[in-house]
Amino acid sequence: MNPSERIDELIAGITDWRGKTFAGIRKCILEADPEIIEEWKWMGSPVWSRDGMIAVANAHKGKVKLTFAHGAQLDDPDKLFNAGLEGNARRAIDFLEGDRVDTRALKKLVRAAIDYNHQHLKKNAPKAAGAKARASEKA
Repeated sequence: MNPSERIDELIAGITDWRGKTFAGIRKCILEADPEIIEEWKWMGSPVWSRDGMIAVANAHKGKVKLTFAHGAQLDDPDKLFNAGLEGNARRAIDFLEGDRVDTRALKKLVRAAIDYNHQHLKKNAPKAAGAKARASEKA
């Protein structure tokens, strides 16, 4: 079973409001960028990545938590982050029963995470690209 199928199965197994919220979050993330990859990590956590991890989601008793790997580095003008605010790296959004997923703001935050990943990788890219070019020239 591939990661997307596992996530489908996970969401289908959550029969209360959390399943619907989880599905809405997932849909929003995938719509933010067509190159986002779904992964299944840590013995049962859906993870979304593009050039590095963007976010991980989990359904807990009473909430659905969406944690951004580099959330502390992201601008959050719409004030979506409401958990993990004291951390140096991660930030999270706890969705409670009755909360609406602000799709516009969440997509914007996902795109900011992708931009962060691109910038972070570009810092190290010139060395790696230069080394590869030199290696292929020698071959």
